[in-house]
Amino acid sequence: PSACLVDYNNSYSLTISKSQPCKGDDMDINTQYFNDTHKMVRDSVRQFVSRHILPHINEWEEQGTFPRELYQQAGEAGLLGIGFPESFGGTGHKDIFMKVAASEELMRSTSGGLVASLGSLDIALPPIALWGNNNLKEKVIPPVLRGEKIAALAITEPGAGSDVASIATKAIKEGDHYRVNGSKVFITSGVRADYYTVAVRTGSKGHGGISMLVIEKGTPGFTVGKNLKKMGWWASDTAELFFDDCMVPVDNLIGPENSGFICIMTNFMQERLSLSIMAYMTAQLALEESLRYIKEREAFGRPIAKFQVTRHKLVDMATQVEIAREYTYRIAALMQAGKNPIKEVSMAKNFATEVCENVTNHAVQLFGGMGYMRESTVERLYRDSRILSIGGGTTEVMKELIAKQMGL
Repeated sequence: PSACLVDYNNSYSLTISKSQPCKGDDMDINTQYFNDTHKMVRDSVRQFVSRHILPHINEWEEQGTFPRELYQQAGEAGLLGIGFPESFGGTGHKDIFMKVAASEELMRSTSGGLVASLGSLDIALPPIALWGNNNLKEKVIPPVLRGEKIAALAITEPGAGSDVASIATKAIKEGDHYRVNGSKVFITSGVRADYYTVAVRTGSKGHGGISMLVIEKGTPGFTVGKNLKKMGWWASDTAELFFDDCMVPVDNLIGPENSGFICIMTNFMQERLSLSIMAYMTAQLALEESLRYIKEREAFGRPIAKFQVTRHKLVDMATQVEIAREYTYRIAALMQAGKNPIKEVSMAKNFATEVCENVTNHAVQLFGGMGYMRESTVERLYRDSRILSIGGGTTEVMKELIAKQMGL
């Protein structure tokens, strides 16, 4: 399939039709993985970012938020529906590289926080789409894809982050409701979300006793804490959630009771791929900013690009970004082929996030004092990079997972 760009009311609409392999010499397109469809999606998202985000992003970063209407604009443009069933308003098929292309262009907003919040549906909705009952799907998914409602995933707790099997939020079945007690923390889109896909404990200790519930904002006993202040991802709202005898209908259960760990683990695969994309794109942007700046900045009577140490540093940065991107593409191809590359996607995340931290650090150094100023894009990229090796499973947890897959 391919996408057509339709201009209406200063927005863009994505429609799908038959496509051919990508042609031409566009340096931004790797023809091994991307076709004409993906190029059109890329162009559409790039124009959306240019029109609706870039003129305001510095202001939104300082404000620590962005207008809720951006969700609706993204929904009208078809950006939120990529990868979701057509019956719910999505593109109607699973095309991982369409999502990769869109994600790369969204990252050109230069704000990982905005991308994380705008894309929180991509980790909140898949469990519902895969295992939710029909009523739950019809109620939640369409308005979220239209941008009318916001969805968030709530797993992390004060005492359980990457160790998902240790979550303590309790859900006790009482008639046709679950009584939920506990709390969540560091929830992306947590302040503004309308629907929360929440991991709860319905059974015994360990991964076998976890279930997933959809909990709506406004449910008695459910309260949302203040917007947490963070090192980076400023434009993303991040919240604590509190459940105090919160009564949730049994119909809001996602899949069979005590099968939530499988939902979470399946979800992690796509989330870790997405974080890998965010990482190499953050590094790519820092590299591009550095390449521009070294030609403008002079020291000792000549542009700093003329110094060998600068050129070699940029070569190393570019090499790392290229390898991180190409390896991530390879993992995306395995997933597209129906494989289950648990080890490889964990490796991709670890490598891409390490590259991101290294490249953004060097970018700030190349900028010198200006790299420490908030007016510099590299300053934001440097701050935003730090969360990527923590979210979706820390580097250390990824290494343990890789070791297990290696039989160690």
